[in-house]
Amino acid sequence: MKTLLKLPLAAMFALSTGISIGQAAPSQPAKPKPAKKTAAIPEDPGERAFAANCSRCHNAPESLPPSITGTVVRHMRVRANLSAEDERLIRSFLAP
Repeated sequence: MKTLLKLPLAAMFALSTGISIGQAAPSQPAKPKPAKKTAAIPEDPGERAFAANCSRCHNAPESLPPSITGTVVRHMRVRANLSAEDERLIRSFLAP
């Protein structure tokens, strides 16, 4: 009877040591992560304003007709709570 009780205990011990051995630290050190690339800060103030206010949702359009640029920027001024200066800078960037 004592032998029957020891068998499950031995099996549990073997499993627990096997699991802990499997979780041992790796013998090789971890490789360092590459440094994050930082985007260059644009020189154009209009492009900076676009990057700060618009680029999280929009890509800069390839071309935007000047006839609708004012309407688009005015609409986004209200939606994104842009300042009058940011509106002017972004409009000049989108339709030079």
